[in-house]
Amino acid sequence: MTLRAFGATAMLILAAHGAFAQQAADAVAPEAAMPAAALVGLTPEAKASLAAKAEGRPVAAASWMVSAANPLAVQAGAKLLASGGTAADAMVAVQTVLGLVEPQSSGLGGGAFLVWYDAATGAVTTLDGRETAPMKATPTLFQDDAGEPLSFYDAVVGGRSVGTPGTPALMRAAHERWGKKEWPGLFLDAINLADQGFTVSPRLAGLVADDQERLSRYPATAAYFLPKGQPLKAGDKLANPAYARTLRGMAAGGAEAFYKGPVAQGIVDAVAGAEDNPGLLSLDDLAVYKVRERPAVCVPYRAAEVCGMGPPSSGALTVGQILGMLDNFDLATMGPSNPRAWRLIGDASRLAFADRGLYMADSDFVPMPTAGLTDPEYLRGRADLLAGTETALETAEPGRPAFDHAMLWAPDESIELPSTSHISIVDQYGNALSMTTTIENGFGSRVMAPGGFLLNNEMTDFSFRSHDDGRPIANRVEPGKRPRSSMAPTIVMKDGAPVYVTGSPGGSRIIGYVAQNVIDVLDWGMDPQAAAAAPHLVNRFGTFDVEAGTPAEPMAEALAGLGFETETRELNSGIHAIAITPEGLLGGADPRREGIALGK
Repeated sequence: MTLRAFGATAMLILAAHGAFAQQAADAVAPEAAMPAAALVGLTPEAKASLAAKAEGRPVAAASWMVSAANPLAVQAGAKLLASGGTAADAMVAVQTVLGLVEPQSSGLGGGAFLVWYDAATGAVTTLDGRETAPMKATPTLFQDDAGEPLSFYDAVVGGRSVGTPGTPALMRAAHERWGKKEWPGLFLDAINLADQGFTVSPRLAGLVADDQERLSRYPATAAYFLPKGQPLKAGDKLANPAYARTLRGMAAGGAEAFYKGPVAQGIVDAVAGAEDNPGLLSLDDLAVYKVRERPAVCVPYRAAEVCGMGPPSSGALTVGQILGMLDNFDLATMGPSNPRAWRLIGDASRLAFADRGLYMADSDFVPMPTAGLTDPEYLRGRADLLAGTETALETAEPGRPAFDHAMLWAPDESIELPSTSHISIVDQYGNALSMTTTIENGFGSRVMAPGGFLLNNEMTDFSFRSHDDGRPIANRVEPGKRPRSSMAPTIVMKDGAPVYVTGSPGGSRIIGYVAQNVIDVLDWGMDPQAAAAAPHLVNRFGTFDVEAGTPAEPMAEALAGLGFETETRELNSGIHAIAITPEGLLGGADPRREGIALGK
């Protein structure tokens, strides 16, 4: 069953695919319910959407839709869409509110990748708003005096891990290309919430409580998240006048008000002022930052094309490799409860991650076999490895894709921990936007700029080692370079038009979450809400992670019988997706987070 089957029969889809799919919509216990105080300020439509998500039902709309990780942010985007704004207008409103109410995941101090389908031209465009390494950075940035890599949090917490933020420039670039509304009006909801205060959600409160030690390290951060030495609690009202001032400056002066002047100076001072672990970011780094347009990576899958962000993201390439291999197998007939299907998915992912670790990095600095990695003939050869066994591959080694020159790399050693946020939007004009946005680790560097926002720790997405056995690592630190990412904002195209918009947070597991989400929809006929809630099974490097507390748990034993090492654990994705069907739009929001889909 495909997306074309959505519409009036959407709620019947799960029943056709066995117990595993039947339970997908309510398989994962949602985060703690939002307290009554947290519902203050939500529209009746937003409350209805929360109820639909709790019941496992997709949200339907005829004209436009937005799905993102917090109801207040979704409402802000919906307001712009309802008043005639485009998906680009709505994205600015959503992002600025997310940076306030979900500060641990994304914000002005981070970066993002954006995939855009333009209804007027039929073109798919990708914009790279990834952070850049300071010009003073060297390949040994995350090594000690003996040349050994630092421990992860020794590198993360402080100014050393901060790269040049790209999100404000990306917001402005998208609006200049595709916006209809006046720029200053896009900030109104975020400014009002920052001035008047918003109600702290259970998710934010829980994450603050879990990270108290690191959040207490710097006075400005501690004062905001640990007032009077105590962590914020769910239901507290939290204002951020400094953030409101920053947004007012950007509303009046554009992105330049962020990259030059007092806000920029405040960022540089905060990075240098983390005295136990200062960083290298300078005013020049901020002043010269540019968003880059990149060629979209589109890979055929079934009767569709799966399009996303190319390097420096590994997301679209690795998702595309996984799907390109699996295109040679009939997953639809196997169904989501069949261990054979997951054996194929898991080993395809392992092979793709082997290529990712060896070849993928910022293509402005590292020659990459981008076309070779997604060449159908190459992927058929890799799929032959899957077809040659009924059990787990003994090893998953990098392949040898077509390359236009010789280059000998060492395997990557970077670490990515889950945080991040995803936004999916379709507007009344037929445009579609998929944007994954991040400050990297939860609460980023834990350094808060005077402008009221946290700064990223994106530099730790580089490999801490620069060489291995005399060979350079492609994703090593270099001045001005963009660290490799796993973010995979995705638009699925069919017959030249978008049919599905999706993406997820989750560190390097993003790739598995998004690949599975596409399979859930295109192969297993799930609607967006069921697919967002479906239990996760993710394999990157050999161990099959199986989501705890879900109907997938028994699959661990079956996969072990096929030769996999397995681990049952929480897998906290954040899929936010919209299906575009002949009958209209269907939206879903991951029950593992507090977001909603909203449309009209």
